[in-house]
Amino acid sequence: MRSSNPVLGRAFNNRGYASMGTTTTATTPESLENLYNAPAASALQTGRMTIEDVVARTSILFGILVVTGAIAWTANLGFGAVMFGFLGGFALAMVNIFSQKIRPGLIMAYAAFEGIALGTLSHFYNDVYPGIVSQAVIGTLCAFAGILFAYSNGKIRVTPKFTRVLIGAAMGYLALGLVSMILSFTGNSGGLYGVTGFGPLLAMAGVGLASFFLVLDFDQIEKGVAAGVPQEESWRAGFGLLVTIVWLYLEVLRLISILRGDD
Repeated sequence: MRSSNPVLGRAFNNRGYASMGTTTTATTPESLENLYNAPAASALQTGRMTIEDVVARTSILFGILVVTGAIAWTANLGFGAVMFGFLGGFALAMVNIFSQKIRPGLIMAYAAFEGIALGTLSHFYNDVYPGIVSQAVIGTLCAFAGILFAYSNGKIRVTPKFTRVLIGAAMGYLALGLVSMILSFTGNSGGLYGVTGFGPLLAMAGVGLASFFLVLDFDQIEKGVAAGVPQEESWRAGFGLLVTIVWLYLEVLRLISILRGDD
């Protein structure tokens, strides 16, 4: 089973997990009756990942992010803390993505670094646009809930074509982001986001891409549970969701700031 998600791909690509093992025990009326009367195996007994495991690990990571974010917001650490958090988070993300071994400590450390960066950055935005952070949080939650509802009800299906289009769009968006960064260094304030009429479109594209990447996260988690991946992979699944939601929050925050700046 292949995964197109760059974070969850390390967990679900080419692992060959099976949901059931094979046995060669003899079948007798007594053994069938004993099997039928036996209690169902729990996740702890099977060692397989469940949706509950993913929810629990994701909740832990978001708790760490929120707590460190609140501390950074209160301390108002300065722009250096933003760079420290994002660069540290990026380094830890690369380690967690490419590591064959699940490292819960490093995954939790990633959440803490992102919390420092987001808490400080959000404080800056809120000073310029009062109330923008609460708007961005509500917008992110609404987008998450909407995508989850659409996916769980079969309104959005992950197909090979859907995945190819989404990955291609993400690569194009990344290229535009690099161009925007280069332009900002040459004196064009805001880069492409500062171009009249183009900034809101680019920001909306970012929100849409981040939202649809949640679909890939949900799909790969569902496939991982069905394939019976080890229970420890729930840490990687929670990490993947955290990465996407942090991206989504940043895009929503930027979009609202552009729209409010045009008022």
